[in-house]
Amino acid sequence: MLVFTNGCFDILHVGHIRYLQASRDLGSRLIVGINSDASVRRLKGADRPINSQEDRAEILRALACVDEVVIFDEDTPYELIRNLQPDTITKGGDYAEQDVVGRDLAKVMLIPYVAGKSTTGVINYARGKGMGSRGDFCLDRDLLWETSLLRAGEEVLDALSPRQRRDVVRP
Repeated sequence: MLVFTNGCFDILHVGHIRYLQASRDLGSRLIVGINSDASVRRLKGADRPINSQEDRAEILRALACVDEVVIFDEDTPYELIRNLQPDTITKGGDYAEQDVVGRDLAKVMLIPYVAGKSTTGVINYARGKGMGSRGDFCLDRDLLWETSLLRAGEEVLDALSPRQRRDVVRP
């Protein structure tokens, strides 16, 4: 059974890995469609992608759960899906089934979204909006949650001083 999924996969993180592994578990082959560099710029803005389409494809091909990667230049993979004729299309749980491109061409399965794991969060963290170079905490509550600094519950809060802890309020 052929499974298809797609995305930008600009900076691979654990949310992507879990999503791709779960997608592969639904069939015997997983094909991943990735947006070309031009397509990512149209969808995400001029400062994206961070990694080139060739690098993103090579990284994904190195994963045992991915059988093939196809780069597409369109804003949606509809024609690619039509040509591949997968049995199943997977998307993250942050999608609604009615919003999945190709839902008229194959069965749709939504994979649970890994909370706090996002490329935007990784980029913000890397740009210094999450932690300083020596591990100093930024007290931006929303960003702390987005970058999963509090993902393990209280252990990160325990590392903060009492004054810092008062400034961090759960969303």
